[in-house]
Amino acid sequence: MRVLRGTAGDPDADRERTASLLAAASDGDPGLRVWTPARQVAFGRRDARADGFERAERIAADRGFRPIERDVGGRAVAYAGETVAFAHAVSPDEDESITERYDRTVETVADALRGLGADVVAGEPPTSFCPGDHSVRVAGGGKISGIAQRLRADAALVAGCVVVAPGDAREVAAVSDAVYDALDVAFDPESVGSVAAAGGPGDPGRVARALEDAFVDGPWGDGSPRVERVDAQR
Repeated sequence: MRVLRGTAGDPDADRERTASLLAAASDGDPGLRVWTPARQVAFGRRDARADGFERAERIAADRGFRPIERDVGGRAVAYAGETVAFAHAVSPDEDESITERYDRTVETVADALRGLGADVVAGEPPTSFCPGDHSVRVAGGGKISGIAQRLRADAALVAGCVVVAPGDAREVAAVSDAVYDALDVAFDPESVGSVAAAGGPGDPGRVARALEDAFVDGPWGDGSPRVERVDAQR
């Protein structure tokens, strides 16, 4: 599997990396990227249509989070600088539904975190960030990971985020609380969990490598990463 490593340091460059993964997947070469994006709030399409969107953007920027709009669905997601992101591009299997692809991704993420000692389960608490049925949470606690999909005729992108450390979780909760209030979307700051709160490491590098290994060795992977360094390793 083609694996891109390194941080782009800029959301526009991140989009270019993702586009290259999709282009390769459309030619039958699936790819993966796991990284820590720069501080930003990625707004979904529903957010962009909301009356409070411009106010939400200003709030994010005032708190040091660059506001961007993302191509996949869902509500706003904050990346606090150590929040891990992943993007996995595949050629769609005609026998696999969207729901099956979601379920497989949830299990891949959960298995990776369990391998690090984190006690996690599928699902999310009420009024969490980027609410959706396909999420990972601390067992009995806050949401750690949200997952979304972008579908094309020739490729599918499964993407998500993982909140790693307690400080990361506090920053995500604080900016999300203000942004969601501006968007008039229910949100509970206490609903944000972290890998560390689940008993795993608070090191984003360890979490990123565990996720990478889980995708490469999992049902979509071939167990053989072909690593391309897109810039300096982080």
